[in-house]
Order: sequence, then structure tokens, then C-alpha cells
Amino acid sequence: MKALVTGATGFIGSHLVEMLVKRGYEVTCLVRRTSNLRWIKNLDAKLIYGDCTEKDTLKGLVRGFNYIYHLAGVTKAVSSEIYFRENSLGTENIINRAAEENPDLIKFIYLSSLSASGPSSDGTPMDEDSLPHPVSDYGRSKLSGEETVLRKKGVFKIVIIRPPAVYGPRDRDIYFFFKLIEKGIIIFWGGERFLSIIYVDDLIEGIISAGEKGEGIYFLSDGGVYTLEDVTEKIADALGVKPFKIRIPENLLYIMALFAEGFYRITGNPPLINREKIKEAVQKYWICNNSRAEKELDFKPKVLLDDGIRRTAAWYTDNGWL
Repeated sequence: MKALVTGATGFIGSHLVEMLVKRGYEVTCLVRRTSNLRWIKNLDAKLIYGDCTEKDTLKGLVRGFNYIYHLAGVTKAVSSEIYFRENSLGTENIINRAAEENPDLIKFIYLSSLSASGPSSDGTPMDEDSLPHPVSDYGRSKLSGEETVLRKKGVFKIVIIRPPAVYGPRDRDIYFFFKLIEKGIIIFWGGERFLSIIYVDDLIEGIISAGEKGEGIYFLSDGGVYTLEDVTEKIADALGVKPFKIRIPENLLYIMALFAEGFYRITGNPPLINREKIKEAVQKYWICNNSRAEKELDFKPKVLLDDGIRRTAAWYTDNGWL
């Protein structure tokens, strides 16, 4: 089977390419000329060059593939325009090209996010029938991408994957917490925060299973619900440190985000902390139910939080990140 992967150079995308190659897929990666290829350059995968945000660059590139895994997008930005260009327009461009040029396409798989669904308001895990209510530009842009994909439902089969927080080797977002904790600091804000989470290897297994035998929308998590304190304490245990706990008022988070955005204007690097991310961080319940995936995809997470945190900490240490 021939598979095209966008976002192949990123954290999740590079793991997906690696596993598809191991499974015997003929894999092609759609990358930008400026992309850092370090995670995929030694894999048996072909490279083609284009930009999902510029439809003309995609002409002729999506033909002949049986599966398209669309992972390209951004998780952090400093304007709604960037979120919607990368996550919504980029999705619209590639799926429209596929509809126009690829009669061989069996399935289009779109990596969305729990953020597209939004948080639970009452502690009941979100499921595929829950009414979406994203609280951030990121979530709204991913939901817009979902809506574009769903409009092609009669053209070819579609799959939408909504993972919660994803962690594991190569990740740089949750790595921020590992780095702080290694330095002896744990940060909390407001009251308790509850979250679902998934280790990257399990997410990849779920994505491929959904591509092979699923259709529609799926949440994928490790099946647990954790507090933010649970996660940070497990990171501290894995690193063998006893950090000092700092509780920050929510209004101070927004001030910190303003400073981070100002720093971006100097460095040009999108900050991990910005006002849109704070809108997500102050929500109480980022939790989801993956029972549909368990039933329809035979999805069984293998790496639960203790093991996943240990594996991730070991990878960061072995690769000089910690």
C-alpha cells in the first residue's frame, strides 16, 4: 500500500513514518524545503516537496496514494491567522487536491485534537457524540479542519483522530515540564486539573489501525484520567528529584504569556506559553473516552503513564535533552 504523510518531520509524524515503513507501507513524505529531516532522513521513505498552505505547490503530488495521513499543522502560534492558515487552510488545500487528482485514494486520515472538541464542563469524558466547543484559536482551527474533511465523506472514506496530550521521545511540548522539574520546580495553577494523555507509540498504533479498518471520528487515550499533580509527580520520580512546588495565580499566567509573546517578537520562535494556550490550561477537565476506538479498532493501549514517563525520561537523558 502507498501512503503519503504530511507533517512527517514532526514529533508524531516522524513516529508514524517509522512505523508505516516497518509495516511494509511504501511511504512518501510531503515536506517543505525548509523542513528539518533529522528524524526521517535515514528511513526508507521518499521525499516530495510542497506546502499544504499553498495549493499550487501540491499539484500532481497527491496522485497514486492509497492512504493520505494529514498531520501537518501547528500547535502553537501567536495569531489566529497562523492557526487557521496552517490547520484549516492547509487541510482544505490537500484534501481538495486529493478529491480532484487521486481516484486511487482509499482513505484520508486527519490528525485533529481533543482541543477541537473542547474540555468537559462537568467531568464526564468527551466522546464522539459530544457537541464540540473549542476554547482556543488552536481548537477552533482544528475543528475547522475537521469540518473540511467531513465534507468529503462521500468522495472517499475519512478518519479523524482526536488525541489528548501526547508525550514520548522527540516531544518538545511536555518536555518543558520535564526540564522544569529536573531543575527542581513544579508549577501548578488554580485548583485541580484533570487530563487524559497518551504515549506516542500507542497513538501511532491507533492511527494506523484507524487507517486500516476505521471510519469516522475517534478519541485515542491510554484510558486513564489523571490530575496534573499525578503527571508531574511521576516525572519527578522518573528523574529522581524532589522539586519545589510553586502555585501560580491564573491571572499571573496571562501576564507571563504576554511576556513570552513579547519575547517572540525578538526571537521569532513561537512561545510554548501564550494567551491562547492559557485559555486551554485553565480548563478543569481535558478528558476523553476512547471506548469507540476500543470497540471498532480493537485499540488497546500498551504503555500506561508510569511506564511511559520512565521511557520518555530515559530518552531525554540518553539524547542529552536532560
